[in-house]
Amino acid sequence: MPARKTSTVWFYIAKFVFWVSGWKLGQLANPEIRKSMMIAAPHTSNWDLIYARAAFYLMDVDVRFTVKKEWTDHWLLGGLVRLVGGLAVDRNKNNSLVEGMAELFNAHDELVILITPEGTRKYQPRWRKGYYFAALAAHVPIRLGYLDYKNKEAGIGPAVYPSGDYAADEEKIKAFYRTKTGRFPAQGVR
Repeated sequence: MPARKTSTVWFYIAKFVFWVSGWKLGQLANPEIRKSMMIAAPHTSNWDLIYARAAFYLMDVDVRFTVKKEWTDHWLLGGLVRLVGGLAVDRNKNNSLVEGMAELFNAHDELVILITPEGTRKYQPRWRKGYYFAALAAHVPIRLGYLDYKNKEAGIGPAVYPSGDYAADEEKIKAFYRTKTGRFPAQGVR
């Protein structure tokens, strides 16, 4: 068996979090995909970060998230941000976050960038589109990470390969998430 990419300390902390809260791992579709944009939805609570982070450690999926370069420059704060998965994007070099994420994909052999397209924990009928266009520009699939509070289950659903037809692809993605229940269901995907 190959060595785990994640720290065993984090793995055991994640196991403990799932055990004490009664959560379990669900589907892990397309584990062979090494580069992808990962959606985290429905995002309705601050608890989502804890359960999602734990699930990704348990599934051995090294998710990263983008932050302003300034957040990673500080010797202490920067180290902590990088430790939990922060990837620096230099907005002075490139003013477009979409282009910045595409460049990150081009610079790495393996990379999973985590995005919450709702952009808020409240109900949001229109998702931010940057995740989609970054995946399209980098020629990577969009994977559907989920938390289902009704079943206390976390997992990764099927990959969606962006076709260029945002409306059609978004409907496929949202159809999947309509089967998942956030901590506060009224704030989830409709």
